[in-house]
Amino acid sequence: MLLSTIINKFRDSFFCTYKKNLLPGHIKALESMARCRYEHGPHMLARCSDHQCGERVYFPHSCGPRNCPHCQNHESQQLLESQLDKRLPCQYYLITFTLPGRLRDLAWKHQKNVYALMFMAVQDLLKTFTNNDKKLGGSPGFIAILRTHSRTLNYHPHIHVVMPGAIINLKTRLWKEKSGKYLFSHKALAKVFRAKLLQALVEEKLPVPHDCHEQWVVDCKDAGNGEEALIYLGRYLYRGVI
Repeated sequence: MLLSTIINKFRDSFFCTYKKNLLPGHIKALESMARCRYEHGPHMLARCSDHQCGERVYFPHSCGPRNCPHCQNHESQQLLESQLDKRLPCQYYLITFTLPGRLRDLAWKHQKNVYALMFMAVQDLLKTFTNNDKKLGGSPGFIAILRTHSRTLNYHPHIHVVMPGAIINLKTRLWKEKSGKYLFSHKALAKVFRAKLLQALVEEKLPVPHDCHEQWVVDCKDAGNGEEALIYLGRYLYRGVI
């Protein structure tokens, strides 16, 4: 069964119950996906170039938005394969930065700003930690992906980072590598992430709660050659929360 069939069947009752909780972007995505490959929607005509054949086939139009699992499956697979091909011959790490519960209401109301600040904080601190590390001492490369919900579909913003434990020092042009169970201390990462993000939120003049200085959670673990971590994250690329 197509997703568009489900949306068109239950859209009215869903909006009646939950529309007040939806953002404009959610409604726009649902309206687009309701037309995706829908049998009563627009169709494209494909015709055989052989004049003796001339067979005609009609294909329903796709909707295109990145939230649609039907449209974006090919793109996500292409990106995953590209990242797998770019892997370096070194140990990889999976680092997860989680937004604490006290800030999730703020993030829900200011999603564009908060997500951008989360990425900036993560990028800045990883560059700082790598530059200051005795075994690395250079600029890192990594891929970062935002997930907004948990497996139970609860709102739970967090950023996954897949990062190689190696750099090329731009000054000396030497390959420098680090291995072991942990790339950096997860406690130190959490402390700096909290400081950087809270400072950025205040500078952005967003209404930060006063009691959000709880212990923040950052997980940093060995990811082998990076293949399994990239495949895991690939499941969530170009997908809406359904």
